[in-house]
Amino acid sequence: MIRGNLVDVFNEDIYPAEIRFSGGVIECVKPVEDKFDQYILPGFIDAHIHIESSMLVPSRFAETVVPHGTTSIVSDPHEIANVLGIEGIKYMINDAATVPLNFFFTAPSCVPATPFETSGAIIKAKEIYDLLISDEIVALGEMMNFPGVLGDDPEVMAKIEAAKKHKKPVDGHAPLLSGEDLCKYVGAGISTDHECTLLEEVKEKRKLGMKIMLRQGSSAKNLADLIHIGGDFIVSDDKHPEDLLKGHVDIMLKDAVELGLDPVKAVKMVTINPATHYNLNTGLISPGKAADLVLVDNLKNFNVKEVFINGNVVAQKRKPLFSINPLKLQGTFNLNNKKSEDFEIPSTKKEEKIRVIRAMEGQLLTEESEALLTVINGNIKADIENDTLKIAVIERYGHNRMMNGFIQGFGLQKGAIASSVAHDSHNIIVVGTDSKDMAVAVNKLVENNGGLVVVSNNNIYSLKLPVGGLMSTESAEEVSFKLEKLHGILKEMGCKISSPFMTMSFMALLVIPNLKISDKGLFDVEKFEFVDLIK
Repeated sequence: MIRGNLVDVFNEDIYPAEIRFSGGVIECVKPVEDKFDQYILPGFIDAHIHIESSMLVPSRFAETVVPHGTTSIVSDPHEIANVLGIEGIKYMINDAATVPLNFFFTAPSCVPATPFETSGAIIKAKEIYDLLISDEIVALGEMMNFPGVLGDDPEVMAKIEAAKKHKKPVDGHAPLLSGEDLCKYVGAGISTDHECTLLEEVKEKRKLGMKIMLRQGSSAKNLADLIHIGGDFIVSDDKHPEDLLKGHVDIMLKDAVELGLDPVKAVKMVTINPATHYNLNTGLISPGKAADLVLVDNLKNFNVKEVFINGNVVAQKRKPLFSINPLKLQGTFNLNNKKSEDFEIPSTKKEEKIRVIRAMEGQLLTEESEALLTVINGNIKADIENDTLKIAVIERYGHNRMMNGFIQGFGLQKGAIASSVAHDSHNIIVVGTDSKDMAVAVNKLVENNGGLVVVSNNNIYSLKLPVGGLMSTESAEEVSFKLEKLHGILKEMGCKISSPFMTMSFMALLVIPNLKISDKGLFDVEKFEFVDLIK
C-alpha cells in the first residue's frame, strides 16, 4: 500500500489517496483526508523508442531508465532486425525478459527500409504475421515505406493487413506527407506519426485522425516547436546514453511543463494515452490494472523518489534495485580491408560541381547543397575551409559495395569519424577530411566488431559495440564516459554538431528528406530515386 496525492489521469484530477495492491495488480483506490508532500503517478511509458540507439542492450537500458520512473516502453527493434532479422528480435525479447521493465515491441515493418540499400536481413509479411501473434508484439512498427503504401505495394499492404487481422495498430512515419497522399496513407490504417516538424503538418495530420507523437530525443527535438499545437504522446525515439543518465520520460515531462503544458495533461501523454492506444494493462491507477506506479516530489521537476513495477519496488532514490546480466550476441561484419584509394572519387577535369548533403543540428532532415571542388591528381578533393567533407557508406554484409560523396555541417578540420550505427541497414558510415584517415577509421571499426571510431593526428579512439554492431553490454555510465571522450576529441577537431554520431547515423536513412546516401548511391528522398553525385 502507498499513500500520496494521486494524479488521476482519467478524470484529470489530483486528490489525496491510498492505493492498495496485491499480486502485482491494483486492488483498491481510496480517497483520504490527509495531506501529502508526494505525488503518485501511473508508471511512465515511452511510446516510441529504438533501444538500439541508446547503444545499450535492453537489460542495461532498463537499468538506466527505470530509476527515472519509466515502467514500460514500446520499442521498434527494426535496427537490430535490419542486421540480424528474426534472430535479432528474439535477442531483444530474451534480454529484456531478464529485467522488470515492461518491454513491448512492434513488428518491424521495413526490413530493409527501402530496396535502395543493402541490409543484413529481409522480413516478409508472413514473418510479420507470425510475430504479431505474440503478446510482446503490440503493433506493426513505423511504416517508413510510404511510397509503398501510396503505390499499393503487395508486400507492404500484406503487412498492414496482418496487423489489422491481429487487431493491433500500425505506427506511421510520414515526414512532410500531405494532401491526397496523406489521405491514402491514413486510409490504409496507419494511426500515428512521430516525424512532424511543422505546425501545419501537425494540424493536417490531426484533422485526419492521426495520433501525433511529439519527439524529444538526443538528435531530433520537436517538442518546443509543436507542443502548443497539440499532440497525443511525448516520445524519445532515439536517445544516447549520456542523455538517459540525466533522465528519460521524467525529463520530457519537465520540459513539457516548462514549455507551458498543464502537468496532468503532460502526464496523460506518457501514461493513459499510449496505454489505451496499444492496449496495455497499465497507464492508469485503477483496480485491475498493473501496479506500475511512480512517486515524485512535485509536478514541476518530476523528481522520482520510488518506482513500482507489478507492485514491486524496483528503484529508489534514482538507483535500480535489480541485478543485470546481459546476454551476449556477436555482430556481423563481412567486408574487405579498406584502402585510401577506395575513398577517392576520380575525375579528368580540373574541378567538378557536385551535389552535397547538408546536415542540420537537431534535425533528421537534410538539405541538398552544391559545391565546386578542386581535382588534384585525378581525384576530387574535400574543401575543409568551406566545410565540404567526404562521406562514404560501406556495405558490411558480404557484397563489398560502397558509395562516396560529400557532406556539409560537421565542420571537421582534420581526421575522420566512423560508425556501424547507420539507420536503417547499419552499414558502416564515415565522414572525414581525407581518404587515408577514413580508411583507418573503417578498418579499426571492423577490427572492433562494430562501434564508433575517431581518427585524429594518427591517433585512434573508439567505443566498441559488439552486439550487432549497435549495442554494448557495458553500463550506461561506461558507454557514456567513452562516448563523451569521443565527443570531446571531435570538438577539438572542429566538429560543430552536438551529437555527431547520432546525426551521422541518419545520413544513411533514405526515408527522411532530402538528400541521403546508401551503399548503392546518392539518394533524393523526395524523388525517391538515385541521383548523380556530379551535377
